[in-house]
Formats: sequence, structure tokens, C-alpha cells
Amino acid sequence: MGNFYTDNPDLKFQLQHPLMKRIVELKERNFTEKDKYDYAPQDFEDAMDSYDKVLEIVGEICAEVVAPNAESVDHEGPKLENGRVKYATGTQVNLDALKQAGLMGMSLPRRFGGLNFPIVPYIMAADIVSRADASFVNIWGLQDCAETINEFASEEQKMRYLPRVCQGATMAMDLTEPDAGSDLQAVMLKATYDEKTNQWYLNGVKRFITNGDGDIALVLARSEEGTTDGRGLSMFIYDRRNGGVTVRRIENKMGIKGSPTCELVFKNAPAELCGQRRLGLIKYVMALMNGARLGIAAQSVGISEAAYREALAYAKERQQFGKPIIEFPAIYEMISVMKAKLDASRALLYETARYVDIYKTLIHISEERELTKEEKEELKKYQKWADL
Repeated sequence: MGNFYTDNPDLKFQLQHPLMKRIVELKERNFTEKDKYDYAPQDFEDAMDSYDKVLEIVGEICAEVVAPNAESVDHEGPKLENGRVKYATGTQVNLDALKQAGLMGMSLPRRFGGLNFPIVPYIMAADIVSRADASFVNIWGLQDCAETINEFASEEQKMRYLPRVCQGATMAMDLTEPDAGSDLQAVMLKATYDEKTNQWYLNGVKRFITNGDGDIALVLARSEEGTTDGRGLSMFIYDRRNGGVTVRRIENKMGIKGSPTCELVFKNAPAELCGQRRLGLIKYVMALMNGARLGIAAQSVGISEAAYREALAYAKERQQFGKPIIEFPAIYEMISVMKAKLDASRALLYETARYVDIYKTLIHISEERELTKEEKEELKKYQKWADL
């Protein structure tokens, strides 16, 4: 049986970095949950063994299920039926396999049903999934959005939405519009508060939304009438079960076709304010996009891994002048440069992920207790390095 984790020693090398000891110590709060949850690690070695075993499961599913489905998913693609997205057959099979393996909500706390994994092994899983099918990671990897809910939503909202993510609910971040792409402060989707029903309602159009028909969406909308800049935008949580949003179309893309990129129409769609008003863009989207950057980097590394392996296999197989073309210096150099760039990209990705792991976890700890002087200095140091 194939396995996209065990066949790549570079991944285990990155997982065994010395900084992981500090990351695990912080993430597990010195292993205080070991008596509360039977799957919580007892110590550092137990935690690392857990990451290793779960990544083996990810690697096996990707090699045996996701990768074999990739070509059919690309040909079939998602379909639009009565204003709703229907995934390609292979995409649904992939999702079901990862749900059954408990690989949704990997980084979320155990009290919500998550695995409480650090960012490093989660990003490693995204790297592996991307190697198998770059389009599928755009669906599975959007569980990243749950981190924004965990960080900024109310406790009541966390208890309602995060367990669903851990059980397999898909997510989306509804940001861009026909006239607001990179310039998100131009977003005009309107959020109106109805005092009679104590409810926010969203009206307008969103475009180029990855996995736009996801079960739970984070929506950037203009909540302050008369504003035209980023200070009038707030973040909202939209639950697809409440209705009010239809998919107008699925974009016809050149690649990653298994991932539905949608145009959405909001008509009095009920939603909930996430965090505080006016902070949607300047705080919450910035945090959301920082996490997304790691995910996109992992996707790029995973695609690079797949491309390198295809090139290497072909260079070994293709014969010219009585020998494999990899024996020609020009070809050998091309393959070597590919591998060097791949290794450099992966090293940068995981070094950044380690820095983010430490400073993000320290921020969460600061909400539970006051940080020591040394911890405050540690937070500043790793936040600075991660932002370089």
C-alpha cells in the first residue's frame, strides 16, 4: 500500500525539529488534559507518536483514495443543481474518508472534539493532501476558518459551530466581490440589524468564493451605513442551514477544478456577528489571511513535491541514445535544481509554522493567565520572526 507520509523522509525530518518540544509543552499546557481525555498525550514522546501515527493515516488515505480520484475529479468537477453545489463523486469520497478518520478540526481544542494538534503537523497534513490533489485541499483545508471562530467568536458561538467542524462540516470565507478583490476595504455586501428579531441580515453578491457552498462561512460585510473604507466592515458567521444564499454559478477555471469557486447571492440571509463591529477587516480578516498564507504555502509545496516526483520518474524511465535521460548532465541539473528549490520551500514553510505555533499558543495562554516576563519576550520574538 502506498503512503504519502512514510515515503517522504523530509516530512519526518521536519516533524522532529528540536523546537517541537517547546511547541508541544505550550500546546498541551504541560499535559494537563491527560486525565480528562483518553486520547490526550501523557508526555512529549506520546504527543509526537500521536502526530506521527495520524500523519501515517493521512498519508495512506491520500495515496490510496485521494490521489487515485484526482483525475476523475478534474474531469467531472462540481455541478450546480438548484442553486446548490454538488461535489464531484471522487471529492465526496475523499471527504467521507477523511471525516471517518477524524481528520477534521485537527488543530481545534479537544473540548470541541478536535485533536488539539499544533500548526506544524496540521500544515504537514495539508502538504500531503496537496500532493494527492491540489483541488481537494481547497475544500478540506478551509477548516482553517474555524481558528478564526475559536479566536474571536463568543463562547456560545464556539460551542455551536466548532463541534460541527470537527464532525465534518465544511467551511468557506466569503470575502471578495465583483468590485472588491485585493482591495477588500471596497466590500459593499450589506449587513443590516433588525431590532425586532435581534438578527443581522446580509444582502449582496460575493464572487470567486472558494468552496462557496460550504456548511459554515465567515462573511465580510459592511455593517456601518455611510462608510466606504475598512473601518465600516464587520465579520459574520453564516450557517447554510438557515438559507438566504444561493449559488448563481460555478466559475470555469483552468485548474484545481474539483474545488468549486462560486458566485453567491445573499438575499436577507440571517447571520451572526463574530467579535466586535468594525473590526472585520482590520483585525479578523488579517488574522484569517495569515493562517491562509501557511495553508497556501503548504499547497504549493505539496504540488511541487508531486511535480518533482513525476519529473524524476520520467527522467529515469525515458531512454535516449541507449540510456535514461537523467544521466545527461543538463537533465540531471534540472532535476537537482527542482529538488533544491523544493527542499528550500519546505524548510521555509515549516520554520514559519513553528514560529507561528509558539506565538499563537502563547496568545491563547495569555487569555487564561498572565504570561511570565520570559513568556512575553518569547511571544514578541517569535511573532517578529514569523512576520519577517
